[in-house]
Amino acid sequence: MIENNKNILRQLTVLPEWIDHNQHMNVAYYVLIFDQSLDVLLDNIELTRDYRAQSGNTVYVLETHVCYLQEVKEGDPLDITCRVIDCDEKRIHLYLEMYHGKDGFLAATSEQMILHIDAAGPKATPMPAFIQNNLETLKQEQAHLPMPEKLGSKIGIRRKTA
Repeated sequence: MIENNKNILRQLTVLPEWIDHNQHMNVAYYVLIFDQSLDVLLDNIELTRDYRAQSGNTVYVLETHVCYLQEVKEGDPLDITCRVIDCDEKRIHLYLEMYHGKDGFLAATSEQMILHIDAAGPKATPMPAFIQNNLETLKQEQAHLPMPEKLGSKIGIRRKTA
């Protein structure tokens, strides 16, 4: 459950068009919500659309791992949180969580590796110091939080050993 509203990056409501034939939110919309939440984080660290347009740099998501933990339905309120797990001059390791905004349960997680890119290449390029500093500040502000349980999880069929 969310303990502190200061950690909420974004709040929204599940729209009717996001509902699938099982009467819950379709998996594609979890990814859409996490992606749009990433845009909010990028704005917060000043890696904005204006920065991208003026610098010719952008970011690519290299890898993402989504865990669907509990279904959400039409009209459900959602709270999205984001944690900077690690960062260096070119990469950002993020962990986003989607909570039910009323009942507080964790509905889904998204672990992501982001790469800062010179779009002319395209090739990896260092972020400017001000963005790196913003990321590092955010990371330090979150350093007291316990590591997420699903961080670094892998996919596979669990089998009982004899």
